[in-house]
Amino acid sequence: MSTSAFIAPAFMAPATRWLSVPADPPVRGLAGRRIGRDDVTTLWHAAAFARKQDSRFGGGDWRTSAIARTLRVQAAPMLRGTYSDEIGQGLFTAAAELSRAVGWSAVDMGHHQAAQRHLTHALRLARLAGNVQSGCYVLSTMALQAFLAGHPAEAADMAEGAYERARHVAAPRVLAFAKLAEARAHARAGHAQDAGAALHRAEALLDQVRAENDPQWLGYFTHARLATDAVEIHRDLAQPKAALRWSREAGAMSKDQFTRAVGLRTAVVAATHMQAGDLEAGIDHGHQAVDILASVQSARARDYVADLLEAASRWKRNQSIRDLALRANREMRVPLPA
Repeated sequence: MSTSAFIAPAFMAPATRWLSVPADPPVRGLAGRRIGRDDVTTLWHAAAFARKQDSRFGGGDWRTSAIARTLRVQAAPMLRGTYSDEIGQGLFTAAAELSRAVGWSAVDMGHHQAAQRHLTHALRLARLAGNVQSGCYVLSTMALQAFLAGHPAEAADMAEGAYERARHVAAPRVLAFAKLAEARAHARAGHAQDAGAALHRAEALLDQVRAENDPQWLGYFTHARLATDAVEIHRDLAQPKAALRWSREAGAMSKDQFTRAVGLRTAVVAATHMQAGDLEAGIDHGHQAVDILASVQSARARDYVADLLEAASRWKRNQSIRDLALRANREMRVPLPA
């Protein structure tokens, strides 16, 4: 996936600093224009828009990449403005989420160094905001990048650290996200027992979600989204029966709203059927995945389709597999299997 090298040590210092001191004293701006609640709301809207564009069109689409300009041109000057402690906390928290969203879009395109810069900046902003919950979410996202870049052990440590540091502060949905990131990392490393325990804890935490303390910015992370990731967890553990069971529990997600997530899940299900020896179902889901993901600008989407073709390698001489590989190459630029 990588189009720029991921540097694992680059996360060590900022993660360690956050784990040691996750919240700085309140920030009070004393220069520049006066910043108010409407300005903070503007940044939250920009962050929500960034998440939606990324999910629907992929990290490489111009509508998604334009969000980085919002962070640079709109958010940065606000941070240098004048504001109260309360407004400052909200301002830095919103800016942290916007920077996290920009970083995740870069992850989606395999631009790992740019992603690391944005995610590290997001963690620093969360710390300046004094918002441990926001920092937990950012560090969990950093863990996801680490395992996608091929560093599952480091990813599991970061996700576990995020959970432990925030467990008495953050809302259940935020802690559940950290545990899911940990489960995905353990699964990629082949540690079935640890992955299962983390996934079970994430599911239990989602059961504890209550409206009064639930952050709106993580509202997309539901039981259905957890089940979608659980499919991938069990595929990585070569447990196709469990993966397909979780797929049935995941239910339907809006293809218009979560285009990439639906396509990735379909590709994972295709690979799972291949693992189970069901070539026909694997090919059918493989074509469905290409149908969906061909419209998404995402290096990660290409990787997932390449993974399902790798899962079908035992049938590489089969004409239907060849046809699927040729179509993926033509419509998504997925490299042809060797």
